[in-house]
Amino acid sequence: MIVSEELVKMADRITLKSFHAASGTDQVPTATVELEIDGRTIVQTGTGDGPVDAVYRTIAAITQTKSTLLMYVVKAITGGTDAQGEVSVKVQEDGRTVSGHGADTDIIMASARAYLNALNKLLYLAGKQAQGEQKVNLI
Repeated sequence: MIVSEELVKMADRITLKSFHAASGTDQVPTATVELEIDGRTIVQTGTGDGPVDAVYRTIAAITQTKSTLLMYVVKAITGGTDAQGEVSVKVQEDGRTVSGHGADTDIIMASARAYLNALNKLLYLAGKQAQGEQKVNLI
């Protein structure tokens, strides 16, 4: 995984500026996400089945991605109540499959980082293909 990440050094076109997620037994999970896309800041609010789903749906709405989330895995990489969590995702769009990874003590933040890592790879590959290079998968 580390080798594949090093093979593709790219500038992130989409970066997470901030997010706020709210969830509970008596409310609809909601997320407000602020992204910077190619230097332009966009803020949007959305809902989902849980806080991670709300963040993902909001990011998808902002970026207008048509990708499909194929895999979502959460692992603890440290122990204790302040454990660091690592999220891995696999996303597919237009015949391209990429993986994304994120880590943080906040699992929603780790999830957002993983999803954005994958979306940035999709944008990179789409740009390379538009330049005439062949399709490759970054898994």
